[in-house]
Amino acid sequence: MSPELDEYADAIADLEPAAGEVETAELVVTDDVLVKAFALGPDAELEAHDHPDSTNVFHVLEGTVTVIQGDESETTVDEIEAPGVVHHERGVEHGAKNETDGTVVFTASLCPLPS
Repeated sequence: MSPELDEYADAIADLEPAAGEVETAELVVTDDVLVKAFALGPDAELEAHDHPDSTNVFHVLEGTVTVIQGDESETTVDEIEAPGVVHHERGVEHGAKNETDGTVVFTASLCPLPS
C-alpha cells in the first residue's frame, strides 16, 4: 500500500472558524514555496496585503469567496466560486472576504518565498 499523498484533508480537519474568524493551516513549506489553507467563517476577511517579491495564487476549494485585488487607484472585486483559481502578480495587493453564510476554504501558494 502506498503512503497517502493528499495533504488537504488532514490539514483542514480542525479548521472550524466562527463568524468573523479566519483560521489557517500550512500544507506545504519548503525553502522555495509555501502552500497555506485559509478557512473564513461568515463575514470574515483576510486583509489586503502584498508580496513584493513573490507570486501568490489562490485555489478556491469550498464555497464562494470575494477576492479583492489592486490598490486605491485600480481595484478589482470578484466572487470566485469553487473550484476557482486567482493569480496575484508580485507586488499586487490582494485580500479575500466571505460574504456568505457558510465557511469558505481556499489555499494560497506563495513562491518564491521572500528572503
